Amino acid sequence: MVAAVRVLVASNNPKKLRELEQVLADLGIGGIELVSLRDVTPYPEPVEDGLTFEDNALIKARAGAAKTGLACVADDSGLSVTALNGMPGVLSARWSGSHGDDEANNRLLLAQMSDIALRDAAFVSCCALVTPTGDEFTATGRWEGTLLRSPRGENGFGYDPLFEPADAPGRSSAELSPEEKNRRSHRGAALRELAPHLARLTADL
Repeated sequence: MVAAVRVLVASNNPKKLRELEQVLADLGIGGIELVSLRDVTPYPEPVEDGLTFEDNALIKARAGAAKTGLACVADDSGLSVTALNGMPGVLSARWSGSHGDDEANNRLLLAQMSDIALRDAAFVSCCALVTPTGDEFTATGRWEGTLLRSPRGENGFGYDPLFEPADAPGRSSAELSPEEKNRRSHRGAALRELAPHLARLTADL
């Protein structure tokens, strides 16, 4: 039996690993074993001080490849609001000042947008693949939609309850099933674009 190529997904979020697994399965790409940060020797998390999603995705993927010797996939994503000149952007997870406080982030964003009629917004994700030999690839996906005036739905995380996708009118992202969200989402689009580069890792098997 031929061994699979191990690829690190630089995240502790099992949903991200499963999403990439599904993308590879849908595209018929085999020979890859995805592992998470929990499956490798711990290493210090790099400081995500980039000015763009691509910067931060590459920072995380480079660190993972350098510390583990595995090809590494990482993503950085967030919400871009037109009326706020693209913010929260790379600051999405810590918009209210505390990293990962979804409720506080949502409250602050709604307050900032309370009197603004223009509600155009998009979820943006950049996914990066870095190999141990230094090859680097990136792909970006966007999910266009509208910012709601109050949260709706219990699924998802982050700004999902405030985002109404253009391709799912009448529902928030948090009202979609995981399968529906994966088919439409910004991260799914970026991962599908990155997948051929992952497939090439198996060329020598």
